[in-house]
Amino acid sequence: MVGGARMGDKVFSGLSVGSGLLIFATLAAVGYFLLQEAFPAIMVSTELKGSEGKFSLIKTAIPLVFGTILSSILALLIAVPIAVGVALFISHFAPRRLAGPIGYMMDLLAAVPSVVFGLWGGLWLVPRLEPLFLFLNEYLGFIPLFGGPVTPPMRNMATASVVLAVMILPIITAVSREVFLQTPRLQEEAALALGATRWEVIKTVVLPFGRSGVVAASMLGLGRALGETMAVLMIMSPGMAVNLNILVSTQHSTIASYIARKQAEAGPDEMALLIFTGLVLFVLTFLINALARLIVAKTGTKA
Repeated sequence: MVGGARMGDKVFSGLSVGSGLLIFATLAAVGYFLLQEAFPAIMVSTELKGSEGKFSLIKTAIPLVFGTILSSILALLIAVPIAVGVALFISHFAPRRLAGPIGYMMDLLAAVPSVVFGLWGGLWLVPRLEPLFLFLNEYLGFIPLFGGPVTPPMRNMATASVVLAVMILPIITAVSREVFLQTPRLQEEAALALGATRWEVIKTVVLPFGRSGVVAASMLGLGRALGETMAVLMIMSPGMAVNLNILVSTQHSTIASYIARKQAEAGPDEMALLIFTGLVLFVLTFLINALARLIVAKTGTKA
């Protein structure tokens, strides 16, 4: 029995180590493929000719990186407060018979395909956001975010960011909910015994305890938003500008939607450029995830 147990430990240990190394090997293979295929575009010192005229790597990459980061940050700003509120409601306020169905519906929302969100956003949400965007442009147009010549249909960065926020909302909510449910019950009861209100318990006990979890959930949502393709492609009218006019159409593009839009008719040179933008997205996602790990570690230490 002892020998069999030791053999089982060795097999399990080997499988675990192999699985971990397989993750690194897969990541390295993807990075090598992107670098190899993008190498011709990287090495070309003159401008490449494409279907839209002449463009360089920097001229193409900067607007795409800007649009990708802008849409993801806007989506986070919209989704995180709502997700934390829903998670707190499910974990600490809603009765059990109501918390279960709401949590189930939030989890089910995460399973909706992105193309469905794209159809919903493009056909239903765009016309319904038009009055709000026109109001913001008319009365708050002096702010760069709401400035510019706004004309229907509102297929702009703002609409795409709203849809991205809806898409990442279930991820952030689910992780935050589970973290809030792990709050030590004795600490909550001690705060209540000292005369704290329900909100004061949330503010002084639950939120500090779940801070690192909320940060981790937000970074997971950010990773989803950075790589989203179909929903953004189906909603936003593309452009290659670098500005903050999120209500103006034909201004911005994201890396993923740009690749999806161009790859079908791309020639060898332009395909190398598209793969280079994919490499940029790969590096960007890797850096953001590394930063997220650092933030979660520091936040958890402070907590």
